[in-house]
Amino acid sequence: MGKITGFMEHERQVEKKLPVEQRVKNYNEFLIPMTESEVKIQGARCMNCGIPFCHSGCPLGNLIPDFNDAVYKEDWKVALKILLSTNNFPEFTGRLCPAPCETACVLGINENPVAIENIEKNIIEIGYKNGWIKANPPKERTGKKVAVVGSGPAGMTAAEQLNRAGHLVTLFERDTKIGGLLRYGIPDFKLDKSVIDRKLSFMQEEGIMLKPNTFVGKDITGQQLEKEFDAVILTGGATIGRSLNIPGSDLKGVHLAMEFLKQSNQRNDKLPITSEEILATDKNVIVIGGGDTGSDCVGTSLRQKAKSVNNFEITVKPKLERPENQPWPYYPVVLRESSSHEEGVSRTFQINTKKFIGDENGNLKALITVSIEQKKDPKTGRIDFHEIAGSEKEWPCELALMALGFTGPETDSIVTQLGLDLDQRKNVKASISNYQTNNEKIFAAGDMRRGQSLIVWAISEGREAAYHVDKFLMGYSNLPTKGGVDIPRI
Repeated sequence: MGKITGFMEHERQVEKKLPVEQRVKNYNEFLIPMTESEVKIQGARCMNCGIPFCHSGCPLGNLIPDFNDAVYKEDWKVALKILLSTNNFPEFTGRLCPAPCETACVLGINENPVAIENIEKNIIEIGYKNGWIKANPPKERTGKKVAVVGSGPAGMTAAEQLNRAGHLVTLFERDTKIGGLLRYGIPDFKLDKSVIDRKLSFMQEEGIMLKPNTFVGKDITGQQLEKEFDAVILTGGATIGRSLNIPGSDLKGVHLAMEFLKQSNQRNDKLPITSEEILATDKNVIVIGGGDTGSDCVGTSLRQKAKSVNNFEITVKPKLERPENQPWPYYPVVLRESSSHEEGVSRTFQINTKKFIGDENGNLKALITVSIEQKKDPKTGRIDFHEIAGSEKEWPCELALMALGFTGPETDSIVTQLGLDLDQRKNVKASISNYQTNNEKIFAAGDMRRGQSLIVWAISEGREAAYHVDKFLMGYSNLPTKGGVDIPRI
């Protein structure tokens, strides 16, 4: 590496945040960019570790030590080429990825790991600032037509890769704008939507046809799609939210998290909202579920000036340090405090919601909870939840948001029309060897195939599926698979 002793000389630094009282007044991104010299120092912390386990933590196989070395040497254009050779959208992962690469960093064994995610974000933003990123349409077209259904990160990635291979790609989205979960599920304060639009402008210049407001399965049937295109990739995500089947779950004020988040993003983008309006303003809000989606609901509720915000988690409160059974380089279950948690929320662990209570007009006014404990069955080793007697409590609540994850993709339209098989978890069944479904022209990738997962996995799946579609159409493919790199395009 460029700075052999850098990890001994410099402390980890990441982007600072605007004060809470400032950032909750709006939906703007609130991280303060680092200077190039500060990013250079962080690149210097990358060790000459021999075996870079960060690679094993990254589903994309990003060449992390390589771009860190280029950053330290201030070869920003080289760093950008290295980064883009494995990652189509570092502007997204640099903002949203939970960075499993960092928990696998060798330096992280006994020190704070290298700030890989922040370095990644700064490389791509420096690339845009200097005008190094330009539209680069393919020099030749194959004449093959490919439809990509669903415009989240998996769909956008598959579309970009297949277009690079020279195919004529159409990217379908049923909502008003392209972006899928990135646009409608991620709050603006984590991902300003201009970042998506910036990328889409290049994708259009490169020849990708964008078709928003087109519900494949209704506006266009699966049979029409199959007839018109030489291959189809389904990347519609896992969009069916998990709910609570308890008394009162049909009351006004009980909503799935994504209903709430999508409306907030539509409102900020001045897009029409056609369903019942969901607002946290002047309400006691309880977010049930403690993952990233729950955290996003917390931050959004605070910006909507909720009266109070509580966050419930059924699990035991994690420790601050790695558990013994999750050693390096595994991704550990530890207590994580997001930026939204910092902004003013009460977090309660080992709690289960038993009942929603409504008023005479059918509006939610409170909920009943019970404290729980986890017990391990000595025979089976299975951990079960048990209620603690006498621990019932009533909480005032006018808005309950269920951030409990997703059960799988919607299967009542195009999936049914095409007669596709499902796996045991009700995801679209597609072979991991080639991403092909039981219909040879139809492929599936992303959450729709693997179930709810991370954005970095969605991008990885999009790249893999594109390779296999290209090979299906042409008999061979020059597109990369995992661990392979693209030809530099800057």
